[in-house]
Amino acid sequence: MPLPFGSALVRFIFLFAFLYAAFGVNSPFFPSFLSARGLEPEAIGLVLAAGTAIRLIVAPLAGRIADRLDASRAVLALSIGGAAILALGYLPAWGFWPLLIVSSVAAVTLAPLAPVADALALGSAEHHDSSGRKAFDYGWVRGAGSAAFIAGSLLSGQAIGRFDLTVIVVLQAALFAIAALFVLAVPQQSLPPPDKNIADGITAGPKGVRQLLEIPLYRRIVLVAALVFGSHAMHDGFAVIRWHAAGIGPEVISVLWSESVAAEVVVFFVIGSPLLDRIGPARAAALCAGAGVVRWIIMANTTWVPALMLVQPLHGFTFALLHLACMRLLSHIVPPGLSATALTLYGTLGAGLSSVLLTLISGPLYARLGAAGFWGMAGLCGLALPLALTLNGQRVARLG
Repeated sequence: MPLPFGSALVRFIFLFAFLYAAFGVNSPFFPSFLSARGLEPEAIGLVLAAGTAIRLIVAPLAGRIADRLDASRAVLALSIGGAAILALGYLPAWGFWPLLIVSSVAAVTLAPLAPVADALALGSAEHHDSSGRKAFDYGWVRGAGSAAFIAGSLLSGQAIGRFDLTVIVVLQAALFAIAALFVLAVPQQSLPPPDKNIADGITAGPKGVRQLLEIPLYRRIVLVAALVFGSHAMHDGFAVIRWHAAGIGPEVISVLWSESVAAEVVVFFVIGSPLLDRIGPARAAALCAGAGVVRWIIMANTTWVPALMLVQPLHGFTFALLHLACMRLLSHIVPPGLSATALTLYGTLGAGLSSVLLTLISGPLYARLGAAGFWGMAGLCGLALPLALTLNGQRVARLG
């Protein structure tokens, strides 16, 4: 039966737009929501940490189920539907234990959303027509998600001003519900077979996490992602605190933060794919690591606003371009039937776990060293740079 809503690209753009708008209306204001529901800062930290820990465990399991049953679309639809219902579970919840329980159960449904959606989009994007052209550019889909996240944040900010913080969970539930409808419209296609010249580490044996981790290139991709993505931990936790302490006002801080997200959108939509085609994922990943070194060294040494305005757009490289490079590589090395597992494991080890660990480290590091702690983040990117050059990206660059 023909699927509605036009081309696969259009359907995925709608899916990612509503999915990431749902993240955007909630994420910036959720700690404030917990505070308004009676939680002290320590309790807020426990609730957030518990949700993160649960997502790190559940995401690979959900990906494995999706692959074993060949049901990525069904897993995503059930997860988004569950997330919509559980978002409303916050409405009657007050106090630590009710909020911890709702947050923990909601984390189970939230865990598969981004990586399984990525697996579906990447699987469809990498299929080629008779002329050898890709179905569409995955970066456009992910860029739509980033733009929608910004729109969601702006929407909830306005809505909170007219109502109260409770509106963020209502908006999130509504947006997730709409996203669930679009899941049913997107195609489910597996990634093409791996490139035999690249996936030199694929071995026989039971499919799953073990088989993925036996691929040398997969391990290197995850490690580079963990080092560079994890290096954002100190920025995410302490940049605004440092800027505020330096006398930078909230209006300027808002502009600085928006710059980084806007750069992310530009890379996803405009720059990323042509740059990958030109220099290949390995050199692109090395460029991203080098951009991280520059970004964090400047953060360690100055709060001069013009300098900050010059380096904040490097987020387009340290996050967006690196993510696109990793997706390009994964699309060529993941064995058949393991796409959801590969993407959820990449998200868990390459971004989630490293970010959690480095966030825990960043607190004591910043307390002891202050801004000089950013030198440690620069060091992580420095370690990633030579490793990125081993990703053999020049051999998987595609035209068109």
